[in-house]
Amino acid sequence: MTDAAQSADEFDVVGIGNALVDVLTHEDDAFIEANGLVKGAMTLIDTDRAEALYAAMGRGIEVSGGSAANTIAGIASFGGKAAYIGRVFDDQLGAVFAHDLRSSGVVFRCAPAVDGPPTGRCLIVVTPDAQRTMNTYLGSSELLGPEHVDSELIAAAQVTFLEGYLFDRPEAKEAYWKASRVAHDAGRRVALTLSDTFCVERHREAWRDLVADQVDILFANEHEALALYEVDNFEEALAAARADVEVAALTRGPAGSVVARGEELVDVDAHPVEVVDTTGAGDLYAAGFLFGFTHDRSLADCGKLGSIAASAVLGHTGARPGASLAQLVHPLHL
Repeated sequence: MTDAAQSADEFDVVGIGNALVDVLTHEDDAFIEANGLVKGAMTLIDTDRAEALYAAMGRGIEVSGGSAANTIAGIASFGGKAAYIGRVFDDQLGAVFAHDLRSSGVVFRCAPAVDGPPTGRCLIVVTPDAQRTMNTYLGSSELLGPEHVDSELIAAAQVTFLEGYLFDRPEAKEAYWKASRVAHDAGRRVALTLSDTFCVERHREAWRDLVADQVDILFANEHEALALYEVDNFEEALAAARADVEVAALTRGPAGSVVARGEELVDVDAHPVEVVDTTGAGDLYAAGFLFGFTHDRSLADCGKLGSIAASAVLGHTGARPGASLAQLVHPLHL
């Protein structure tokens, strides 16, 4: 992309996803078993279950969250121009979410809901092996529909980033298709993160259609990619993704990631870090990659930025980096 085109863009990336407040605590495996949790997975829960589990959890950290919001905040931390679309309720948690996101430098101009369920929240339990188990009460966040898609924001962003977790309701599917059409009509790109293997299994057919027809940049970990394409090995999943999208960025945990565009294929090492908590690692990988992509970096540099951003959250508790990502990568000349 030329400098002239870059300067004409108001935003690098606009994200759409579940607007949630993250509540994160450390517990042992006995807590997982005693509360009937599915370790390492994201499970949707209702209001009663959310209240009971919240009461059982120990002291925790509460911050604005949701997968796409984490990615968008990461892009802002790099110094990128980012915006977010999501639904919160007109309550205390909704106000906390909006203030926290805006204070990170993200444009968030969605009006809060005044009727319906309260602001959603994600209850995250981190075990000693650094695995995160998420139990999500979606609340008002899941009621995002096509009428909430800000076409002006979408058309003004180089990339519209869609979060897999939001895809459960028919209205959300319509919102994603609308956002994708608006982006492409404006000559922009659409990125999707698959988010979780359970999401893939619930929506495989619809996602295969969306990915093939509308997605330009696909983010997935190895297990999600295998589930999407119903194949048995990574090479088959990578080949299928390369046939569907312009850019595929597939992560493999400690083995790093593989990025493909056309005939170009790049292996990216994981950035060294002592893992404390895996919460948000995939979200921040997407942040680093998309920041690089929207600033005309090579695929190799995009992958490196993704790995560095992921490492910035792997080394501590929580889904947001503890320091400016721009300052973190400055000495590396990326």
